[in-house]
Amino acid sequence: MISLAAPWVLALLPLPLLIHRLVPPYRTRTSALRLPFFRRLSDAAGSAPRPGAAVIARSRVQMATAIAVWCLLILALAQPQRLGEPVEITKAGRDVVLGIDISGSMDTVDFPGPDGKPQQRLAAVRDVVAGFVEGREGDRMALIVFGSRAFVQTPLTADLETVLALLEQTQVGMAGPHTALGDAIGLAIRTFEASEIDQRLLILLSDGNDTASRMSPLNAAEIAADRGVEIYAVGVGDRAASGENRLDMNLLKDLARRTGGAGFFAGDSEALSRVYDRIDALAPRDIETLSHRPRVSLSHWPLLLAALLGLGVLAWLHLGATRRRAPS
Repeated sequence: MISLAAPWVLALLPLPLLIHRLVPPYRTRTSALRLPFFRRLSDAAGSAPRPGAAVIARSRVQMATAIAVWCLLILALAQPQRLGEPVEITKAGRDVVLGIDISGSMDTVDFPGPDGKPQQRLAAVRDVVAGFVEGREGDRMALIVFGSRAFVQTPLTADLETVLALLEQTQVGMAGPHTALGDAIGLAIRTFEASEIDQRLLILLSDGNDTASRMSPLNAAEIAADRGVEIYAVGVGDRAASGENRLDMNLLKDLARRTGGAGFFAGDSEALSRVYDRIDALAPRDIETLSHRPRVSLSHWPLLLAALLGLGVLAWLHLGATRRRAPS
């Protein structure tokens, strides 16, 4: 489809005609020969004297070319362009940070898998989280892993395949044997500093209590709430364990509550999948659909045609004048 970006320019098409009709012709004075018997000469010729004027005659080819060149110039100024097929881009209006606990306790093989058989906690979590990430098309996601320290595996990105690849390579103990919940939240807050999107979710998954943070988890949660970050905390593991392996669900729920989020316990893979479905229901994403049509300018074509017409007629006139001057 071809359209004009500035169709109002076409109103200039009749401008030369208006100038020709409304503006008086330009007159110049030229040298002349005075005849004392001019009156007698005109009477003898049978013509009445009139004010002197010379009008340069133009051929039909010149007039047609001038009109065509003017029309082409106006068409070029109107900016013709070819419109491509509409292109729609779906963009989700939220950023999600996944905080995955990879402390030593995540190596415990006691998490019931889909077939009921015990699995390593981290392996079962990876499988469920991978399915969650695959369904986040349009979202930007980041991956943070934490043990004794917290590390950013991937910053906020729409390249979910990279997030999945790095999640699959994550192993227990890579970040140390202990659990630093507060540091993981603080690192997530810093990760969100690069985001200009209002809806910010931190999904925090852990199987233990905080034993290694330099920043208090509750203080980190307060800062997260002030920065507009919602925390959804997911607990896995053994509630009856003691010491560093004890799952502190009260702390996880308190962290989430302070930011307007929610806390959940997942006792097996099926329950963990339901938790992520519920997170989707509690925090639906805003989707923005952007549509545009590619535009290709065609203004150079009428300009090129006008130049060729003008040069062609000039060459034709020059050749005609040369032939007339040539001796016969």
